[in-house]
Parts: sequence; C-alpha cells; structure tokens
Amino acid sequence: MGILKTLGLATTLVVGLGSGIASAQSALNDILSGGVLKVGTTGDWNPMTVRDPATNSYKGYDIDVMTQLAADLGVEVEFVPTDWKTLVNGVVAGNYHMTGSASISPARLKAAGYSDSYIAVEIYPFTTDASGDKFDSWESINQAGVSVSTTLGTTFEKSARDWFPEADIKVVEAPARGYQEVLAGRAEVFITSNIEGATLLEKFPNLRQIDVSEARAPTPIAMLLPQSDQVWINYVNSWIELKKTQGFFEATAAKWGL
Repeated sequence: MGILKTLGLATTLVVGLGSGIASAQSALNDILSGGVLKVGTTGDWNPMTVRDPATNSYKGYDIDVMTQLAADLGVEVEFVPTDWKTLVNGVVAGNYHMTGSASISPARLKAAGYSDSYIAVEIYPFTTDASGDKFDSWESINQAGVSVSTTLGTTFEKSARDWFPEADIKVVEAPARGYQEVLAGRAEVFITSNIEGATLLEKFPNLRQIDVSEARAPTPIAMLLPQSDQVWINYVNSWIELKKTQGFFEATAAKWGL
C-alpha cells in the first residue's frame, strides 16, 4: 500500500511539473508553432512607425526592423494597433509578443522586459514661428502662463511635468498628439525626440526647434518584451547583435534619415 501511495504521489508530481512547463512556454515557441510574430505598434511616431488609415498598413524604421525579424524567424508579421498608455499592458496581457521601439524608462521596467538597445534619442523643445522669439532656453519654457502640450502615456508626458512645473501642462490622448495642439494654437511648446522632431520640421515649415544649449534625456531605445520570458529575450538580443554586425540597423537608419 505504501508503494502504491508513493507511485501515486510521483505521478501527481510529474503531471504537475508537466503542466508547469506548458504554462511557462516561451513566446518563441508560440511564434514558431503559430507562424505569426505579433508586434504592438502605435503608428504615430514618424519615421519609426506610421499608419496609413486608408489601407490600415504601416511603414517606417520599426516596421522594417520587425518585418526582417519575422523573416529571419520564418514567420509572418502581424502589427497589432496599440497606443502609448497601453503599450506595456499589451505585452503583459499577451496581446502581442513584443513592441516596436520604445524608450527605456524605470516605470516600464517595473512591468516589462527590454531587448538590448539598437538606437538612441535625445529630447528637444519645439514651438511655432509665431512664438519663436518668446523662448531661448529650457528655463524660458518653465514659466507661469506658458502652455506645454504632451501625449498621455508617453515618456514625454513625465518629462514635461518634471521639467516645467511652473508651466501649464496640457495632456491629450492618442491619437491626438502634443505637436498638433501647438500647430492648432492651443499650446505654445511641445517636446519630442530628435528623431520625430526632424521629421516634423520637414513636414511643417512653421515649426521651429527652440535654440536650447543642449538636448535633454539622452535615452536608449529598445523593444518591450515579456519580463519573465528569458528564452524570447535571449533570442531577440542575439538577433540584434547579429544584425548590428551585419550593418542592418545602420542601413535601416540611413534609409529613414536617422
């Protein structure tokens, strides 16, 4: 009887261990077995990810990177619409296997993992020609009566609040963007990365970069991944290292003017 009980206990342990292994299966297994890499992307960060509403298709630096990753995995890529305020939640909930580029921040690190970085950004303030003479430094923005617009859930929102406590911070929700508020005359200043800023200056001739002495918050950019999925993180990091060596990231950046 004791032997039977022991065998029963052993069987229970094996079954339990097997179910634990199954529940801990990596996203990599899911991608390879399902034949699809699901990538969360906002579609509103030119030239990283831009959505064409007419065709519901995407283009940009991120899109090229993720398309190549899927090709090297031997699977299809599916771009899952998301926004900045739910970007991390989508990874945590398993709505997608990873995101496109996102700045590394302590707040995001609490809930999600990151890949190794492959590009970096720094932050500048922008205004219009109409208000250009009013601002000549970071300090000139941090004044009562100055309106600074930013998009909810972005790292720019936190930076705007930290850097300009005396100013009036106007937060809009995606798909609205901070720069649109400035263009419409509902705010005077917005902040964004050098990457997006260069694109906006080219697209909107009445925008100008405020002549500050130096940029702020140089930040590495990486992909958000499930925090506990080390198998998937290891794969992506090894892929990034390989592509860096092959010059892929440099060539893709040059294609998009980065």
